Amino acid sequence: MEKHHSPQLREMGIVVLMVLCLSTTMPTSISEQQEGGGAEELVSSQPRKWQDRVIEVKGGPESVIWIVQLSDLHFSVHHPERALDFKKIVGPVLKMINPSLVLITGDLTDGKSKDLLTMKQNEDEWIEYQNVMEDVARRSGLDKSIFYDLRGNHDNFGVPFIGGSFDFFSNYSINGQFGRKGNVNSVTLETGDRKHVFVGLDSTMATGLRGPTNLFGHPTDQLLTQIDSQLSQWDSQKGKSITKISFGHFPLSFSAFSESQKSLRDVFLKHSVSAYLCGHLHTRFGKNLKRHHQSNDNFLSSHKFFQLNIHQEPSENTKNCLFRAPPPKEFWEWEMGDWRKSRAMRIVAVDRGHVSYLDIDFKSGTKKTIVLPTFPLDSRFMLTSSLHQMYGCQHMVPFSFETIRCLVFSVSPITSVVSRIYDTRPGSPLMIMETTMTKFVRDISRGDIYAAAWNYKAFEDPSPERFWLQIEVIDVMGRSTLSELRPFSVNGLSAKISWTWKEFFVMGCQWDALYYPIFWFAVYLILSILLIPKFVLVFSKKQYSYKTFISEKGLINCIAWVLQDLCRVHVAWFGFLGYLIYLLSCPWLIGQVFTDGGNRGYMTRMGWLVKTFNSREKHNYIGSPDIMVVVLPHFFFVVIPSILIAGALAAERSIYKEHFLSLSGKKEDNDSSQENKRSGKYDNHRHRRSQFDFVERKIRKVLLAVCLVIYWKHFMNCKVLMKAYEMNPLLHFPVYSLAIPLLVAYTVYKTGSIQ
Repeated sequence: MEKHHSPQLREMGIVVLMVLCLSTTMPTSISEQQEGGGAEELVSSQPRKWQDRVIEVKGGPESVIWIVQLSDLHFSVHHPERALDFKKIVGPVLKMINPSLVLITGDLTDGKSKDLLTMKQNEDEWIEYQNVMEDVARRSGLDKSIFYDLRGNHDNFGVPFIGGSFDFFSNYSINGQFGRKGNVNSVTLETGDRKHVFVGLDSTMATGLRGPTNLFGHPTDQLLTQIDSQLSQWDSQKGKSITKISFGHFPLSFSAFSESQKSLRDVFLKHSVSAYLCGHLHTRFGKNLKRHHQSNDNFLSSHKFFQLNIHQEPSENTKNCLFRAPPPKEFWEWEMGDWRKSRAMRIVAVDRGHVSYLDIDFKSGTKKTIVLPTFPLDSRFMLTSSLHQMYGCQHMVPFSFETIRCLVFSVSPITSVVSRIYDTRPGSPLMIMETTMTKFVRDISRGDIYAAAWNYKAFEDPSPERFWLQIEVIDVMGRSTLSELRPFSVNGLSAKISWTWKEFFVMGCQWDALYYPIFWFAVYLILSILLIPKFVLVFSKKQYSYKTFISEKGLINCIAWVLQDLCRVHVAWFGFLGYLIYLLSCPWLIGQVFTDGGNRGYMTRMGWLVKTFNSREKHNYIGSPDIMVVVLPHFFFVVIPSILIAGALAAERSIYKEHFLSLSGKKEDNDSSQENKRSGKYDNHRHRRSQFDFVERKIRKVLLAVCLVIYWKHFMNCKVLMKAYEMNPLLHFPVYSLAIPLLVAYTVYKTGSIQ
């Protein structure tokens, strides 16, 4: 590998660039086509069941399109800086980038009170959103119709039904203003040789609950059918290649199954979409909120419940090189972070079918220059097994591998673009190639793409992390901008990246599938703690106590002793068992779930039972698995610890009683010859008992401290629920709020003495 290209190679590169740049003399414009009607039908007051639209992208470079994604704006009356920064930064940046689409994937407004505990709609926030977006569209110079926004769960807090008085999204959003009323909207960006299909989906609850039990996406079978239809709308037409991308608010880990137990993942795998763009999780959980999905037909596969790493291992590794063989069923899921705190924006580019992205952080202010490499792809987050198969079968898109390419957006003219490739095999990065990149020159251009010819076969390697690419851009002011140093693999091998535990928790776990297994595990654990020791105590001759533990030490004997001592505190034991039965069969809460304070709903372990105001029909068990944010913490951080602490208090009383008796006169020999010493011994006993009461019962003091921690946790949970659903603990959830504190308090009282 040479550091500088020969003149022959440079001439070959120029020829390749000329072939890549197909000539076009038409002015930059957007022409819209709509099946079944003209452009005016797009904004008709009679919206179609879902919208489909074609935008013919004019101007060079024809081989590349790029769009912008924003998410989780959370405009709030309590945090005006979010909207102010958005207005100041986003308009000029969009003017510099000039995207073909702008996608805003949910949580447009915050819908929270200042203390973050009450979650419902606030019309002032929606008015602010509408005004800011008008200003951004005007300052960017973009056609407002290329903006697509979606509902997030915050935009649906407390909305009883779509079209009602509190459905502010339909009135103030861009989609609402253009009549895009359906839950699925598609738009196709068409260039000379390729169609790029973008399908947006709204999977928020049809009956929007207040938070915190409004956390998941809830796709229906009807929604999945519409998405399937829109993704397949061009499949029957021959000629142009198709790239499919979907976008929504919720990651798949926070999307429930439909009524027939189908999922968004099933639809995306069926169509092998290139990427699913989403938001919702923000950046506080980590920077690597990405996930590669691949079809796995193994019935016993654990992928229904969780995925351990970013890259899913394929179920089989067969290479099919037949012409027009179906590609492997796979797709990428890219969560993008948030504007709320991170001031994040994403640029997604499709370069001859190769999809890449760049996440930009505007916390430090605007950017003068932005560099997005479009080929070769980052081997950590962008490669797919289909690309590896394509390379192995030599079915690559013509001319797509012959050049290194990047998009450059800048407020100032660019004087130099240089690509550098580093080899990490020596141990530290060693630059092995440096070449100047040439701009595609067009009469009419949407943006600037630079390319440099290279011998890509020289970079074939079994390691996907050996070679790294970085591009430096220098503008006329002398400012230097470097792209992120990133690994690449021309033969399509993916670098394995592991999640942190927080990233795995929010991206790797399929919470809808996990909710009931975790719930029933907690129930059976509690039943085991309560019933097995009771059964042994009543029906078996084997009795466990402090004395048996002293004589036969062991973990099993210790656990059996502690739990059997709890059984001997009869009121507490029956109280815990009765409370568990109550949680399984009765409503936990009676709360206000909608914005306007109408009818209350009942929350059970299976969801909310609510009645909307436009219907007398009750909606049974909505908000599942969303209620897990209330149910599971209550079981694992309140109920189970309380039972164990109660058992520990009972066991501590046994220890205290045994020590007390060992120090008392009952352990003394009742010899009448010691009558003259009893007075002295009694005084000594009183002193030693007092010392034991205040010094030796340290275990009890520790347990009481733990009780206070559990009380505090439970109190804070109750406070959140009181504010969220406007409840009085004595009227609307007395059993939930008071049962555990009273049972533990009784146990503390009962174990305070040896009587």
